[in-house]
Amino acid sequence: MEIAIFGRATFTANYETFFDRPPFHPFTTLAPASLTDCDALILPGGGDITPAFFGERNTASRNIDTELDILQFQALEYAISRQIPVLGICKGMQVINVAFDGTIIQDLSTAGLHQYTDRDQYHHTIILEGSCLYELYGRDALTNSAHHQGVGRLGKGLSAIQWCEEDGCVEAIVHDSLPILGLQWHPERLDPLLTTLSGEPLLSLLASWVHAFRRNHSSLETHDFPQ
Repeated sequence: MEIAIFGRATFTANYETFFDRPPFHPFTTLAPASLTDCDALILPGGGDITPAFFGERNTASRNIDTELDILQFQALEYAISRQIPVLGICKGMQVINVAFDGTIIQDLSTAGLHQYTDRDQYHHTIILEGSCLYELYGRDALTNSAHHQGVGRLGKGLSAIQWCEEDGCVEAIVHDSLPILGLQWHPERLDPLLTTLSGEPLLSLLASWVHAFRRNHSSLETHDFPQ
């Protein structure tokens, strides 16, 4: 399974390591044309999205890379058109939300619970019963965070399925009919000394989505992708 990690190679080593196991063959790219033969798209973490893309001026966004934003939106648009499975992590989740006409809170009032200091922050989350994450992890999950922004208005066709227990910050979103999942937390660098949560079940979920994508190609049925 060819997995495209769509980001700058300088910042994707953790993602490459996480996905580099059977049946996946990850590669990092910034070339939309390289997605032609890929089986899944990974939108990795990074800086903040250019606020103009969600109709706002910059009030608190930082580490902006507008060129990267444009390329990631193009890659996601291509994946949507082909119904290629997508997993967005941290900034990647926010890219998904903005692409579907959602907004971003540029600086959370509770950013201290989430932002990276000398390491990721860990906090309790609640997962929506019946969602794909509930099937993997159950109701409660201790997850990691390294962000100061969050999802504002949800994009069209997206549903929130996980929240921070302390402040209600959205920790995961899923598309209502497409194989698209966004996580605000980082499965690629969970610390086993701080949480029992593992990223392994997500790899199994992604593999199942890829099998469905390959089986159905252009005539995908939405029930193949649990929400």
